[in-house]
Amino acid sequence: MSFADLFDSGFKQRNADHFAAIVRVAMDDGIITPEEQAFLDRLARNLGITEGDYKQILKDYKSHPINPPVSYDRRLERLYDLVRMVHVDQIKGDPEHKLLNKIGVGLGFHAVNVKYIVDKALTLVGNGVDLDTFVDQIKNMNR
Repeated sequence: MSFADLFDSGFKQRNADHFAAIVRVAMDDGIITPEEQAFLDRLARNLGITEGDYKQILKDYKSHPINPPVSYDRRLERLYDLVRMVHVDQIKGDPEHKLLNKIGVGLGFHAVNVKYIVDKALTLVGNGVDLDTFVDQIKNMNR
């Protein structure tokens, strides 16, 4: 049994839909910047998106539903994964913040406080916290 066989088609479809939603967010302004393209390339690899699926999603990303997680914890988990990818790739400065803010809104965080959440997320990931600490700290930042 190969590693890919461990994941059912539903898992693969959710990853494809998640990836398409991020492509849709990146295309919100009509272009994909080189930084966004590099991030999408790495994200596709990390989500197990095949080259054929990647090309198809880029061509027809609007056909995939945007399904931000209903659960706040699941949104935080996705944000954690994405911020870790951005952090590991050492994308710094304004492009990092713009992209993560756009993705944060796409994940279902409110546009009014997404910058605050992303800034906190970047700080936490930069400090090397684990997922449980990340979720706890984000949840408790408004208390």
